[in-house]
Amino acid sequence: MIGSSVVVRTRSWIVLCIGLLTLAPPAAYAADCPGHPDALGTSRTLVVDPREHPRIGTMQYRETLPLKDHEVVLTFDDGPLPKYSNQILKMLDDECIKATFFIIGGQAKANPEGVRKLVAAGHTVGTHSMNHPLTFDRMPIEKYEPEINGGIQWTSAAMTDPTKLAPFFRIPGLMRAEGVENYLISRGIQVWSADFPADDWRHVSSDRVYQLAIQRLEAKGKGILLLHDIQARTVAALPKILRDLKARGYRIVHVVPATADLPATPTTAVEWLLHPPTETTPIARWPSVPNFVFTQSTMLPAPSLTDLNAQTEHQPLLPRRTKGQLDVASTLPVPGHDLFAIPEGSIEVLLSTTLSRRAATRLAMAAETPRAAKGKSGSIKSGSIKAGKSRASRTADAAHGTPKHTAQTKGTAQKGTTPHPTRVATSVKKRA
Repeated sequence: MIGSSVVVRTRSWIVLCIGLLTLAPPAAYAADCPGHPDALGTSRTLVVDPREHPRIGTMQYRETLPLKDHEVVLTFDDGPLPKYSNQILKMLDDECIKATFFIIGGQAKANPEGVRKLVAAGHTVGTHSMNHPLTFDRMPIEKYEPEINGGIQWTSAAMTDPTKLAPFFRIPGLMRAEGVENYLISRGIQVWSADFPADDWRHVSSDRVYQLAIQRLEAKGKGILLLHDIQARTVAALPKILRDLKARGYRIVHVVPATADLPATPTTAVEWLLHPPTETTPIARWPSVPNFVFTQSTMLPAPSLTDLNAQTEHQPLLPRRTKGQLDVASTLPVPGHDLFAIPEGSIEVLLSTTLSRRAATRLAMAAETPRAAKGKSGSIKSGSIKAGKSRASRTADAAHGTPKHTAQTKGTAQKGTTPHPTRVATSVKKRA
């Protein structure tokens, strides 16, 4: 029994070890890096098809490389420059790290040996234009086409085997333009941006380059790091960056293009997103509205009641406002301006305010006074004409807002006339 239990346990350990070795990806770990047992190494090789995913790097595009959490792709631009590129190449070799280099055609022309060293060390070599102009975003095709072709021509000419040139291109300064991207994609060239830079092209210290690289990587969790192998600050910061990557559990991924003999690594569309959405994470933005192509641009007529397919028995249920407004503009005449004209000084205008109503009352009283005087004397004396003129002037004053009802009453009593305030008030009420 004891012997059989020992055999079972031994077999279990063997099966477990075989399983772990089977699940582990092919990698250059520390044990595979001669002379450097504590090296960071390259965890795996990712094979991509440029035609399936032509734009990568979330600094500018929606997709990036299909990396897992804590996986990093190192990229270097603008070389080779022997003074600094050879030092960076030595650091990568010591750590058994494979990276991607984007070569300037002018640098390859001046230093073809540097390009051959990169290929011999097993790194991926792409292109970065001929002269690195920072105007790709506003160049016409007759200018950016020779820049792209010149970089490819001189970089491939520096290689012993031109087929080693990867169809990868990074636009100088990341000055993207739709025309440039479409031109590259039409030729089967993958456009590379990045997921985060270290700002090593700026006038900052090497410590700042190291800090930005680690901070931005920690914020993203994975991605493509953009560096330059022609800067002294990059040479000084790279050992600290690599050391910290290993301490924090990050793994290096080497990217190569797919060929007829090397098929692309199987992936899903979701894996090409930096942070794929999950069922537990709500989408924070609405999907973009597609750009429709319309065959006609003519305006359609406004809908009428008949367009609602309303039946005759259902029409009474429609709002009265809708039915009452049908063809109103075509059946009713336009009112004339005389309809709204009110003569100035009329009783209707004077009755519009409290002060004017008082003036209208005095006007009505003045109109009733000659009738009463004529009924008693049968004639109008010459003094009545003067009194009429004075009343007219007082009425004008009252229309301007100067009430003198008491003075008018006294003046009328001196002339021998008797006003009838009760009767006049009743008359004004009826008119109102």
